[in-house]
Amino acid sequence: MTDLFGSIESLSAAYVTHQTKPSKVVDAHLQAIEKHNPHLGAYQTVFFDQAMQAAEAADKAFMSGYRIGPFHGIPFALKDIYELEGQICTNGSMTLKDRVSAKTGTVVRRLIAAGGIILGKSKTVESAFGGWGTNQKMGTPWNPWDMKNHRIPGGSSSGSGVATAAGLAVCGIGSDTGGSVRLPAAYCGIAGLKVTEGQLPCDGIAPLAQTLDSPGPMAQTVADTVILYEVMLGRESSLIDRDLQTGGGLYQMMGKGVRGLKLGQMAQSERDNCSADILAGYDLAIDALQRLGAEIEVFTSPFGYGSLADDNGAITAVEAYNNHGHLYEDSAAPMDEDVRKRMLTGKAYLAHDYVRMLETRRNRCDEFNEAIKGFDAILTPSTTSTAPKIDDVDQAISPGHFTRPFNYLAMCGLSVPTGLAKDGMPHSLQIIARAHDEAMAIRIGASIESVTPSIGRAPL
Repeated sequence: MTDLFGSIESLSAAYVTHQTKPSKVVDAHLQAIEKHNPHLGAYQTVFFDQAMQAAEAADKAFMSGYRIGPFHGIPFALKDIYELEGQICTNGSMTLKDRVSAKTGTVVRRLIAAGGIILGKSKTVESAFGGWGTNQKMGTPWNPWDMKNHRIPGGSSSGSGVATAAGLAVCGIGSDTGGSVRLPAAYCGIAGLKVTEGQLPCDGIAPLAQTLDSPGPMAQTVADTVILYEVMLGRESSLIDRDLQTGGGLYQMMGKGVRGLKLGQMAQSERDNCSADILAGYDLAIDALQRLGAEIEVFTSPFGYGSLADDNGAITAVEAYNNHGHLYEDSAAPMDEDVRKRMLTGKAYLAHDYVRMLETRRNRCDEFNEAIKGFDAILTPSTTSTAPKIDDVDQAISPGHFTRPFNYLAMCGLSVPTGLAKDGMPHSLQIIARAHDEAMAIRIGASIESVTPSIGRAPL
């Protein structure tokens, strides 16, 4: 029998052979949302009627022989910072709970044009400003790998991560300014791609920090992440189909393996930031890549990742305050107080401070790129620990120790699940490649995925 909660790849194939149809898949996901979302809280809004109407239209298209491509009929979760004409877009804020979008942005139009079916708007950290995934006013989704204890889902694309991991969507759309795709992907046990900044259009997406923001795909497998990425790029669906069927393009890279690649592993100074469980999973992944033929060598960054993460946070705070500070200056507004503290730090910087930040960033990017000459990619854990319980979180600390540096350095990265720790929570490998070399991150990610037992969907 066809798994109605399968991947983009498997469902697309099942549609072609008429083993199932989009209306059955969408209905199954909507039923799962009705059953589990009251506890998990992945969605801010669910489009029950609209999603079924779109699914029935897709059924008719398939019956008449009109198939757009591999994303046609696939139900997905859309982070509630993306504008969708006629629908409410809260940006995770109670203050904006009734705000209706006037237009649909480019990325969302591409997803719809490719035949994707939006199940609803997924929850987000307020203003997308936070890596833990918490939201005081609108609710914090539960990490689905622990249904008894409320553990953080990772943020800010918290709802998309939870929905994808729990079978409440086939895949999800997030955004990444300091790790907001990779962190929830890592904590929830799915794949998440941080694309090179400027590669995807950000119109119709509420900005956090325009210098660093990038939309990004979240999915069950590396291949699904690639399909979503190409759809978001606006690539013609027939060309994506062709490459999938022939093993061309990025899908060819997925099969090339890692033999002969030189990959940089963490220095001891960075290992000291990680829990024992995270290091155990990281070392297993490194060993697996070495067995596959990769050359592994310690890479020592010219800058500590903690320092780079702080620099990323400073630019984010300045630009975020410019975008949203007026909401947080109003002490009577029902804003998330944790986000308010972060947001208001941005007002302390003067214009020359900000100019110096950007100049320093350019210089550090040049120096880092010089340091990684000879390496094909850098490998770190995605997080320093598995998902903590929400009551154990220190909001003054960002979980983006390993993610924020690479937004700052204008690189791309892929988080891939590598197993479950002793506490039953996922751990994840982060693969960092040079700007515009998503193909390298995907190549390595597919290789580690091929030799790592799948953790599957979270057992609800």
